[in-house]
Parts: sequence; C-alpha cells; structure tokens
Amino acid sequence: MSTNPPNFEIPPEMRAFAEKSVAQAKQALDGFISAARHATATAENSANTARSEAMNIGQLAMRYAENNIANSFDFAQRLVRAKDAQEVMALHSDYVKQQMTTLTEQAKELGQKTAKMASKAG
Repeated sequence: MSTNPPNFEIPPEMRAFAEKSVAQAKQALDGFISAARHATATAENSANTARSEAMNIGQLAMRYAENNIANSFDFAQRLVRAKDAQEVMALHSDYVKQQMTTLTEQAKELGQKTAKMASKAG
C-alpha cells in the first residue's frame, strides 16, 4: 500500500469558473462597500445640514425673543411716564397692535424656515 495521496488535478474549466466566481464576488462586495460609504456620507451631510439649519432657526427664535422682551421693557418705561389713564390706554393699544404684527411676522418666518428644513429632510 502506498501512503502517498493520489494526484488530483482541478480541470482548467473548473479553475476558470472558480476564479471568475471569486472575481465577481469581489466586484459585488466592492460595489456594496462603495454604496455603503456613499450612503453614510450622504446621511452625514444631511444630518450636518439639518443640525446647522436647526441652529439657525433656534438663533432666529432667540433674536425674536430678545427683541420682544426689549419691546416689552420699552412699553413698561413708557407706561411709567404716562400722565393719565387715557395715555395708558393709547400706549397699550399701540403696543398690542405692534406686538400682534410683530408676532405674526415672526411666526410666519419661523414657520417658513421650519417647513423648508423639513422638506429638505424628507
């Protein structure tokens, strides 16, 4: 009995098929990795853009709040200097009209910016 293993050769057609299969699998994996990298980069860019836009909206809201508070203190100072009830009523009426206009404009702008940000995210 011989202890040497028998000579076993892979037919050239089978070797070619195996090499082609490995090459196709590698190509498919490379394509998958490329697509995954692209998707990750796109998601990061979208997240960064959304974060930046959200910060801008937050800063705008803070500016509006600061302006509204300043207007309220200005109104309070004018009230303190009022000479009579009629002047107080006139100051109050003017202040309410001004604030309603201002708040409407602020809400409209914030709504537009928020909608724009949401449409980019969707």
